Amino acid sequence: MKMERDIRGAMAVGQLAEVSAWEAELILNMRLWQDGPTGQAQVWSAYARAFRPGDARHRLRDFERLLSVIEANMLRPLLRHGVACRCVGSDEAIFANLVRFASNGELHEATLIATLLVRPAHAEHVALLAGEVGVATRELAKEHNTARDGLTAASLRLH
Repeated sequence: MKMERDIRGAMAVGQLAEVSAWEAELILNMRLWQDGPTGQAQVWSAYARAFRPGDARHRLRDFERLLSVIEANMLRPLLRHGVACRCVGSDEAIFANLVRFASNGELHEATLIATLLVRPAHAEHVALLAGEVGVATRELAKEHNTARDGLTAASLRLH
């Protein structure tokens, strides 16, 4: 019997070019962060360039905490596309929508969206963290172009 790999969360549902600059920044930062120490250093550099040192540490800690809480309480592994991929996967789109609704103050909707990623008991906490991350990412994207750190349009690829 052949086991099928569960790739529901990786299904392409859009393109980075179709989302707002701050949502693209959010998705790219999630990809970089989950890529390991080198990617995490790139995310830290982006925050350090955009914010004062104390603010940068605080805001990056919120971002890291959001991803950690999701990872610790997720219903299944969070799937993402490669750092340089132009596609937006379904889990990435859910993550971006969660952060968008939360940072717009629509916490009830954000909490409902969070239940697609984490167990319901943790959804409200995730939504509150997502709101903080959204505010920071919107500011970050104003200071920082998503085509940063070698992720120019020419280097983005389809899978």
